Amino acid sequence: MTAIDCDLHPAVPGVATLLPYMDEYWRHTLVERGIEVLESASYPPHAPSTVRADWRGPKGQAPSSVGDLQAQALDRWGTTTGILNPLFPVQLPFSRDMSAAMARAVNDWIRAEWLDRDARLRASILLPNGIEEAVAEIERLAPDRRFVQALTLCMGEIPIGRREWWPVHAALEKHGLPLGIHAGSAWRHPPTSVGWPSWHVEEYTSNVYGFQASLASLVTEGVFGKHPGLKVVLVESGVSWLPGFLWRLTKSWKGVRFEVPWVDRPPAEIVRDHVRLTIRPLDAPEQADTIARLMDHLKSDAMLLWSTDWPHAHFEGDAIIPPGLPEALLPKIMVENPLATYSRVREGASA
Repeated sequence: MTAIDCDLHPAVPGVATLLPYMDEYWRHTLVERGIEVLESASYPPHAPSTVRADWRGPKGQAPSSVGDLQAQALDRWGTTTGILNPLFPVQLPFSRDMSAAMARAVNDWIRAEWLDRDARLRASILLPNGIEEAVAEIERLAPDRRFVQALTLCMGEIPIGRREWWPVHAALEKHGLPLGIHAGSAWRHPPTSVGWPSWHVEEYTSNVYGFQASLASLVTEGVFGKHPGLKVVLVESGVSWLPGFLWRLTKSWKGVRFEVPWVDRPPAEIVRDHVRLTIRPLDAPEQADTIARLMDHLKSDAMLLWSTDWPHAHFEGDAIIPPGLPEALLPKIMVENPLATYSRVREGASA
């Protein structure tokens, strides 16, 4: 195996694409209500960062077919396995029923239009915004071994380690599925602690706070102690913020750990055992010595997973390896770490 791409984004062209994968009630409801497109401010369709310019269609649209993915990424770079992370914002509707119907439709569309058309592809189960509905979707799709993780956003209704979420964590551990937490918001709360920002660039950079809050919640609520087999993948989170955050979380834990007695070892150790991060975007200067210091501060070469983040605009041409990463580390990031993280991908590799 040469490369496992842990973050690919197939674009859903619109709600009309999903109608064949919905029952009559929801087809009728969405048409009658005129719901044609759902858009998240995290990824506005025409923002330059949302889709690389040379990958857009003739009308500026995002690539939305297996053929696009094959030509632009899989075949071009010799990718042997690619994990699809659909970002259609099914978490936006306040109606849990509508959210669940849209999540089911997206997942069935992914299975029929992508997984069935290229044996190299795997996918995440896109989770709706209700806990019971999320568990039901995991149970529905887990028998299909091509679904290799579940996917939610870093800024949702409540912190992701809270006990309300524990049934989801239990279902994922039972089926050997990591939880992918992706940049983005369900827009139930402002993305900053002091209210709503004015500009996309503010919102975009505020995602790091969502990742930090999610990680702190998972650790301090004791999720990894209760579910020791659970792995979490932070997708498009960046990397450089993590060492400083872990230092602060561990330092604070030392002072008030009587409050969370179930956290029985330093949070930094727990995170290194259970959490992985995709490398696009790699939010660090490109100098090799800076990257070496970052890896030293991480204190682990097992945490990083290769990704291109297709079709988002994080690099040009064929620069699929972020500058500064040591060449000796590439086999681990591109193959060994993904295989260790995704048991279902490992099954395919050994088949």
